[in-house]
Amino acid sequence: MSKAEFQPVHLTFGYKVVWGIAALGTSFISGTYGALLPIFYQDYLGLSAQWITIASAVYAIWNALNDPLFGYITDNTRFKLGRRIPYMRFTAPFLALTFILVWFAPAKAGETALFVWMLTTMLLYDTAYTIIGLVYSALLPEVSESDAERNGLQISSSLFGLLGTLLGFIVPDFFRPKAGTSPSVLPLQMAMIAVGILSAAFIVITTLKVRERPEFTKVDKPIPLGRALRLTFTSKAFLVLVAQNFMSILMSSLVLGVLFYLADYVLQMNTMIVLACVFIPLIGGVPVTTLIRRRLGVAGAQQLLLLIAGVGLIAIPFVPGPFVLVCLALAGFGLSGPQTLTNVLFGQVADEDELRSGVRREGAFFGVNALITKPAQSIALALIPIVLEATKFVTREANNGQIFLDQPASALFGIKALIGLIPGTALLIGAGLLFFYPLRGKYLESVKEKVLALHAEKHAKLGQ
Repeated sequence: MSKAEFQPVHLTFGYKVVWGIAALGTSFISGTYGALLPIFYQDYLGLSAQWITIASAVYAIWNALNDPLFGYITDNTRFKLGRRIPYMRFTAPFLALTFILVWFAPAKAGETALFVWMLTTMLLYDTAYTIIGLVYSALLPEVSESDAERNGLQISSSLFGLLGTLLGFIVPDFFRPKAGTSPSVLPLQMAMIAVGILSAAFIVITTLKVRERPEFTKVDKPIPLGRALRLTFTSKAFLVLVAQNFMSILMSSLVLGVLFYLADYVLQMNTMIVLACVFIPLIGGVPVTTLIRRRLGVAGAQQLLLLIAGVGLIAIPFVPGPFVLVCLALAGFGLSGPQTLTNVLFGQVADEDELRSGVRREGAFFGVNALITKPAQSIALALIPIVLEATKFVTREANNGQIFLDQPASALFGIKALIGLIPGTALLIGAGLLFFYPLRGKYLESVKEKVLALHAEKHAKLGQ
């Protein structure tokens, strides 16, 4: 084999731009869903915390089943177009449809009907989102062996994704019921139709440009489920990373779900100002992750940024009102780490595993990761109404459909704990867990060299 065969794949700027467009679609729809779901069903429609908690529990069980299942299926799929792209392209319309249905609950049909509608549409939406998000994440490590190239792809994905998440706040904020406006949710529902259709279109655009590397479909042979599970759960790097990622998912779910509450009730200011304090430092931090990664490595950079974000969030309940925005800005910068570096770390895990198993199994790792971390979303979804009810929060539904701004001090602290103290603590725990992550230094360099040699062999077999 020539030395050139051992070089990782390098990608053009245009390729990276097209790559990120899919993240615009997935984050636009998921950002809207995460920010709006709790306040829509609890505050606007009046569904009690008990019903939301039950829906969250069932939702968590379904998540535990579908993610590793779809991960294993996609790893072992052998379509003409590949094992990832077809799932993204043909599931996108169903993602749009199921997302739209979430917001058309029968508001006057009673709590039982609201609960059934919420749960059913959540499960359908999550199934479609799981398939697309799983295969999109799994494609990243396959595209190139280089951490730098993967970081470049993820920066594109993160920047587009942050734009989508920001739109996920801005669009519903324009159309949701506010103080002094009509309590009708019809304008919001019409906006959700547009969000679903546009998001699906962005996902499809990426699938028309990105192509999979054929050696991982035609040369790699599927492995039995039992062996796949053993390899996955005996990877120390994976287990450490997934524990850290659980903390990051819990953090992001709480922050997204409580931002509207913070803006409306604690700060009583325009939501756009609050969003700017988080997203401007976050967007600025995304390209900076490349500089930190070069100096500290991927894992070290992730630890430092988790620490910065955790400190910023923990301070929120204890600082005077104006300094809450400063804490959010500090947290926003630190959150560029989980936003940009997590999937690069999963790429390292898949590289090490390929030397053990002989095949690329990103789908299995991202699937089991979701099995373990997606319950964090359900925990956050249940925790928000539980804490708010326990701290005597007064909903709009209880106040004849109008916003109640004179909330008790206990409710205001509950909101600040949900967006600050709890997620900040989770991030500090995640940073500590990464001390046990083994893929660093000379061992990581050795893994990279062996993976390049293995890929050269697979490419040669493809030619034969």
